[in-house]
Amino acid sequence: MKWTLVLCVFSLIVLLSVGICAVSAKAPTTPKILFSSTRDGNREVYMMNPDGSEQVNLTQHPAHDISAVWSPTGEQILFVSDRQRKGVWDLYLMDSDGSNVRRVFKQKTKISRRSPTWSPDGKRFAYVYDGWKHQIKSRLHLGRFGEEDVESLPYAGSLAWSPDGSEIAGSVSHALGARLTFINVDTRDREQPLPDKTLPWQYLPSWSAAGDRLAITGNRHPIPAILDRDLHEAWKAKTTVYLVNRDGTGLRQLLDEAGHDASVAALSPDGSEVLYVQEINGNEQIFKLDINSGVRTQLTHIGAPFHQASFQGDWFDPAYTLPVSPQPHLLTTMWGKVKKQ
Repeated sequence: MKWTLVLCVFSLIVLLSVGICAVSAKAPTTPKILFSSTRDGNREVYMMNPDGSEQVNLTQHPAHDISAVWSPTGEQILFVSDRQRKGVWDLYLMDSDGSNVRRVFKQKTKISRRSPTWSPDGKRFAYVYDGWKHQIKSRLHLGRFGEEDVESLPYAGSLAWSPDGSEIAGSVSHALGARLTFINVDTRDREQPLPDKTLPWQYLPSWSAAGDRLAITGNRHPIPAILDRDLHEAWKAKTTVYLVNRDGTGLRQLLDEAGHDASVAALSPDGSEVLYVQEINGNEQIFKLDINSGVRTQLTHIGAPFHQASFQGDWFDPAYTLPVSPQPHLLTTMWGKVKKQ
């Protein structure tokens, strides 16, 4: 009887602790950007304001932590780490302040799980199951938080779940390039609205909160048939940032091709600014571009010993926080304008 009582008390304490952790997880009250940086010798997840101020290290672990994405409400962060085994990536969750870190799957993996994207209802996530090191074809999986089972989806990389929850944007490679691809979550149908001839290379999509357009990384030039280093670097340097409507119309190049290649990190929720990554003074840094004025702002400046100072990025704005259950009729350009006001 005594041991039963002790066990009940212990179980109650555990349950209360879990409840306290869940309650204590709070979303930022002002816009914040997640990014990764190697400034401390290994890749860590950081958070900063949209003007680059108040850069805070959220993960402090000897392993590499990358690809951090906000939950729809901003209370949690989903990220990728090789802390289980060096070189093998897996999915982890933490609270918005970097506390309460835990693995998404209890079952460990010998094959990497990477490139996560969070569904707008906060209940599901998609990721790439990457088995190239083990001669296993990479696959796209759909999972639910708190469950070990996953569903297979048609393959795509560089994932971004649409704000209305109906589809996942990604990129599918082919012999002559890569195409922006939309996968319907319910039907599994794929759509590729942007022709190859318009832009042979299309990848790293990022949605506006209204779901009407995306920022993508692109390259207008076919890859050289002979890939010597100089030719490849010259081709790569022409990679830059574009804006495109969901239906594939209105393609617009936002940055010229001068200098090093630039790739999309994240489109602001209101669609007026885009984060991108570009090398400067030997290190990759995060920049912000005002789409309307063309003004560029460098947000990170710290160098690193491994040539990648700061990279990736995900933008959260509490003014654009979606309901727990997505309401597609709200996700319009007008809805975005009302929220901005």
